[in-house]
Amino acid sequence: MIIPSKTLSWCSILIANYPPYYLPILLIPPFFIFYFYLSISKMTEQQTIFLAKSEVKAGDLEHKRKVAFNIRKYNDSVVKGKEQFANLDIARRKAKNVKWKVIENLDKYLEQFEKNFTARGGKLIWAETADEALQAILQICREKNTNQVVKAKSMVTEEIHLNDFLAENGIDSVETDLGEYIQQLDGEPPYHIVTPAMHKSKEDVARVFHDKLGTPANLTPPEITKIARKNLREKYITAQIGITGGNFLLADVGGVCVTENEGNARLCTSFPATQISIVGIEKLLPSINDLQLFWPLLATYGTGQQVTVYNSIFTGPRQANETDGPEEMYVILLDNGRTNLLRKEVRESMYCIRCGSCLNACPVYKNIGGHAYGATYSGPIGSVITPHLEGMEEFKHLSYASSLCGNCTEVCPLKINIHEMLLENRAIATDEHLNGFQENTSWRLWETAMLNRRLLNVASPGMKNKVVNKLFKDTWGKHRGEIHFAEKSFNKMWKSRTK
Repeated sequence: MIIPSKTLSWCSILIANYPPYYLPILLIPPFFIFYFYLSISKMTEQQTIFLAKSEVKAGDLEHKRKVAFNIRKYNDSVVKGKEQFANLDIARRKAKNVKWKVIENLDKYLEQFEKNFTARGGKLIWAETADEALQAILQICREKNTNQVVKAKSMVTEEIHLNDFLAENGIDSVETDLGEYIQQLDGEPPYHIVTPAMHKSKEDVARVFHDKLGTPANLTPPEITKIARKNLREKYITAQIGITGGNFLLADVGGVCVTENEGNARLCTSFPATQISIVGIEKLLPSINDLQLFWPLLATYGTGQQVTVYNSIFTGPRQANETDGPEEMYVILLDNGRTNLLRKEVRESMYCIRCGSCLNACPVYKNIGGHAYGATYSGPIGSVITPHLEGMEEFKHLSYASSLCGNCTEVCPLKINIHEMLLENRAIATDEHLNGFQENTSWRLWETAMLNRRLLNVASPGMKNKVVNKLFKDTWGKHRGEIHFAEKSFNKMWKSRTK
């Protein structure tokens, strides 16, 4: 092991300036810092990427301006949307109780959904992992002998990286939501759960269309929309399979609810002969009657609307007495780590309806944006669930990407205690011994020093200034001003006052 030269220099200063019997005490702060130095130098790959991307985005003022502009418009709309509720607090509490009931009886409601959906001719597939879901979709595509699918907006398909998988197998998967279409053209994943291209201005979108489609570089938003509409409508007509997600699953009718503002999801389910809906197992509601509460809440907190423009319920393939709808309909119920979220510490995270309100309220998200998280689900709720979906060891750092201000909990339509679950994730990582020897040792030494006033008072203010501002310069001090300790601590001033 090579000891950093800075640590050696501080040891020599201590030996030169203090009597030998002080050294055991004086060496605790430097070695605490040394161990801390080692712990931060042994970061996971995902943590390294996260910090690098965050540093870039936090310093990008133009990026922050675009995000702030769009979030400000969202906030103004939400205020108006909330006016439709006579008692918003009661509505939120009632919705939380409904989801509590579902998650506590998840097995029962999943079986009820399967029974009612298959009774109308629907075909249900259980997928424990992402790979199982992908293979099921690939098999359906091969059975239909198709090389093209159209896709409505779906975070679950982003979670399993469906587009990349289909491309690897020679199948063209086209995003039909305008925001998703823009992101697909630009080779980027969605930036936000609800608004995929939130970080792009109209000039940015015009540039993407110019670079990828050869259109003029100065198109207006209406012109961009017309071009997207023309290109996508050709895809609807020729595609044999349409793929959607699902905002809610209705256990009592065996229905899949899809909520949208553009009508593209309806076209994805109307023209193609086969419909595939991929939905997480947590999206269940007990009854179709619950939609009168959940649809307005999702619309208000998602976009500020009273109700979303298009709300569809699919209960299976076209029936004998029906004139439209797919000839075949598949529902893939995806676990992919969701049963890990059933542990009591983070169970509430399964209540989430993916409205994105916690992202818009989070000061960290506003500064670093959605792509810095390196995961499908970003922001506060993403920081809670991603370590359990993707692996605690690789993604535990996301639970520290929070100021714990509690604003995410405050704005959640279902009153999910998000910031408390971020703390629970930190505790889980510690209990499972995922923090490493160096980090654990660092905090033990820090605790020892903080709980012992004599240790705190031994080093002079000048010594403390040099240790903090010089040894921590490349880590803690990189983006912060220097810390200057007072000549006398409060403890010393208090003692001199009482003498």
